[in-house]
Amino acid sequence: MRQTCLLILLLVTGCALPTAAPPAPTDSRRTAGATGADCDADNGGLALPAEFCAVLVGSTLGPVRELAVAPNGDLYAAVKADREGRGGGVLAFRDTSGDGRPDQRESFGPGGGNDVEVHEGYLYFARNDEIVRWRLPAGRLAPEGDPERIVAGLPADGGHVAKSIAFDGGVMYVNIGSRTNSCQRDDRVSGSPGEDPCTELERRAGIWTFSASRPGQSFADGARFATGLRNAMALAVHPVSRALYAAVHGRDQLAQNWGFSAEVNANNPAEIFGRIARGDDFGWPYCHYSNEHRRTVLSPEYGGDGAAEGRCASVAQPLIAFPGHWAPLALAFYPGDAFGTKYRGGAFVAWHGSWNRDPLPQEGYRVVFVPFRDGVPTGEYETFAADASSATALRASGLAVAPDGALYIAADRNAKIWRVVRR
Repeated sequence: MRQTCLLILLLVTGCALPTAAPPAPTDSRRTAGATGADCDADNGGLALPAEFCAVLVGSTLGPVRELAVAPNGDLYAAVKADREGRGGGVLAFRDTSGDGRPDQRESFGPGGGNDVEVHEGYLYFARNDEIVRWRLPAGRLAPEGDPERIVAGLPADGGHVAKSIAFDGGVMYVNIGSRTNSCQRDDRVSGSPGEDPCTELERRAGIWTFSASRPGQSFADGARFATGLRNAMALAVHPVSRALYAAVHGRDQLAQNWGFSAEVNANNPAEIFGRIARGDDFGWPYCHYSNEHRRTVLSPEYGGDGAAEGRCASVAQPLIAFPGHWAPLALAFYPGDAFGTKYRGGAFVAWHGSWNRDPLPQEGYRVVFVPFRDGVPTGEYETFAADASSATALRASGLAVAPDGALYIAADRNAKIWRVVRR
C-alpha cells in the first residue's frame, strides 16, 4: 500500500549537548548479518515485502512494548505491567551462535514499563512515573543490582501514563501524555466544554527535557520542550540532523460526543508525524488536524465546527497526516544500507490500531515505512509489515534497528518479537 499524504517542510535545527560517555560493552561473539538469514518458512506469521523475511525471536513474552539493541547485538524489550500493576520489567535476549535466533534470555527490572533505550553505555527503562538506568556490563546479558533513578515523580494519573524517551547527547527527551481526551470539564462526556485555559498543559501533553546523566532529578528539574501534543508515544532523534521526530495520538470521540458523522470520526483527527522543535505548540486540546480539510482546525470543545481554523491558524503543523486512530507506538530511523538504498535514512513507525473508528472497519495494525529524501520525509508511506492472516491482528508496539541492520518488531497483544532481514 502506498498513499500520498500532506507534506509541509519545516526547517528546524536540532541541537546536541555532548557529555563524556563510558565505553560501550563489547564481546567477541559473532553477529549475523541482516542478509542471507535462515528465516521462518512463514516469516513467523508476518506479511513482508518480497525481498524480506523474518524469524520469530520469541512468543508468549507478555505485553512487550518498545525495544533497544546494544552495540554488541543484545536485544532488550520493555514489558508492561498488568492492570493491577503487577509483573512487567525488561527482557534481554542474546544470540551466541550468530544465526539470528537468540539462545539466551533473562529478565530483570523493578516493574512494568513502556520504553527501553541504550545510550552511552547504559540501559534506560521508562516506567510510568520514573526513568531508571543500569550500566551495561561487559560480557553479561543482564545488569546486576538495583537501577539508578534518573528522574522520579513524573505525572502518572488519569490516562496516557506510559512514557517514551529519546536521547541527543546529554539531553533526554520524555513524552508525557495528556491526562484526558480533550481537556473537557467532564472527561469524555458528551457536550462537556473544554477547560480554557487547559491547565493540564502545565504538566502534561508535551515533551520535556532532562539531563541524561544526572541521577536524582524530579519532574520540577525538567524543562518543557514542546507542547500541545496529546500523546507523542512514537519518539526518536534523527541520526544525522539530530532533530527530534514524533508520531502523535490524536483525540477520540468526535462522533460520540459531538455528533460528527461516522466517516469523519473514523478518519479524524489525523495521527500526525512531524519534526518537533523547541517551543513548538501543536495545539491540543484546542485544535486538531483535519484530514478532510488538510489543516489544523478548532476542536468542538472550544467552539469548532470541524472546518474553521479560528485560534489554530498559527500552531505548528505536521509533516505527514496519517489516517485517524491508527495509534502510533514506536518510531525507528534506519541509518544503514543493509535493507538497500531505498530504506537508508527513512523511518519505520509501529501502529497499534485503536477502537474509535467504530462502527466503520478498524485500521492501523501494521509497521509503516516513511522514506526520507535530503533529510526530510517525501510525504509518502507504505506498509512494511502486517499480519499475514488478518488485517487487524498485528498490534505493533516496538521497533529497533540492530548494528547489523536487522529490524526488530515487537507486538504487545501478540506477545511476540520478530527479527526482519533482507533475503
